[in-house]
Amino acid sequence: MSNDLFKNAIALTGGISTGKSTVCNLLKLHGFLTIDADKIAHKLLDENSNEIIKMFGEQYVKDGKVLRKELGKIIFSNEENKLKLEALLHPKIKDEIIKESRIFEEANKPYFIDIPLFFEKMHYPIPKSLVIYTPKELQIQRLMKRDNIDEKEAILKISNQMDIEKKKQLADFVIDNSKDLKNLQNEVERVIGEII
Repeated sequence: MSNDLFKNAIALTGGISTGKSTVCNLLKLHGFLTIDADKIAHKLLDENSNEIIKMFGEQYVKDGKVLRKELGKIIFSNEENKLKLEALLHPKIKDEIIKESRIFEEANKPYFIDIPLFFEKMHYPIPKSLVIYTPKELQIQRLMKRDNIDEKEAILKISNQMDIEKKKQLADFVIDNSKDLKNLQNEVERVIGEII
């Protein structure tokens, strides 16, 4: 891998339901290019739906589309299933991200790659990182509301990831998303000022 591959890239990460996609949308409004690893993963899931059937059974695929919510149930609760799926998807996701970032590097200005598990997996030699931060209590509340789940399930999902306080310490830039949207917009503008 040539080391100028991610020269202008900034990994955008955080925890589940800390507001990564909202921040991504705000960055786009400011004219930044972004690559979304989750979107790529969803696309690749459907493209590899036959593999999913082979691995987990046809009840997880309907009309060539993977039923992500159903699949999620056996992935979150079972380490072996999770590793099997990651072994299939991660190399393909990485290839796609590299392909898109090669195009973005030609503009020679900062762009963001939204990678939820950037610190957990460390597959990407991206020099800088931006963490979208929300205190854990608020993260749990937001996730319960967003996915319509109880506190126990929310805590389980969050515990699959590295603690948000630790990510905050590892980050080059931090956006605090513990207040309202107006505050978040100010935070985004402040960080853009630090980056440019």
